[in-house]
Amino acid sequence: MATCCPHSRPISIEFSPYHAQYVNLVEEIDILSALRKQLDQVVDEWMRIDPPTSLVRHAPYTWSLREVIGHLNDAERIFGYRALRFARGDSTELPGFEENDYVRNAEFDLCQWRDLIDEFHALRRANILLLSNVPDNAWTQSGIASGNRVTVHALAYIMVGHVRHHANIIRKRIQQPSAVLA
Repeated sequence: MATCCPHSRPISIEFSPYHAQYVNLVEEIDILSALRKQLDQVVDEWMRIDPPTSLVRHAPYTWSLREVIGHLNDAERIFGYRALRFARGDSTELPGFEENDYVRNAEFDLCQWRDLIDEFHALRRANILLLSNVPDNAWTQSGIASGNRVTVHALAYIMVGHVRHHANIIRKRIQQPSAVLA
């Protein structure tokens, strides 16, 4: 079993053009280290946000912070599932998911703020453990998800970049003075 991932960035044929926005946010080469470091960083940041603030909606965004973290949990779970399937050599094409439908149907604003953060922590830890223990050759294995080919390697970068994208938005939103409670 591998104790570390490849020490190189994924190349553009490993992921869809849509996911380039996330991969491009990741400067780190050691992706397992980046996954671990990001986990500690974002959980610490999110824990400093008080629960009432997590229900605030900042224009032009339509989701509360609870919905953003709920979305990150859904995506972390889905990206991890895709990585598992492809690392195990499963060639079954996997469907995409409509994030707005997921958020609308989840009712994340009724969840406890701390529970959403704890869920993210558990999901990311599970994905780190999964990726830390896949065989070396599994990193280059790929499959079709949302109609596009993606490697396990790229999925790890997408996980970091996706959270980084939303964490940057959360930081901006926390600094905004005007908002509306959900």
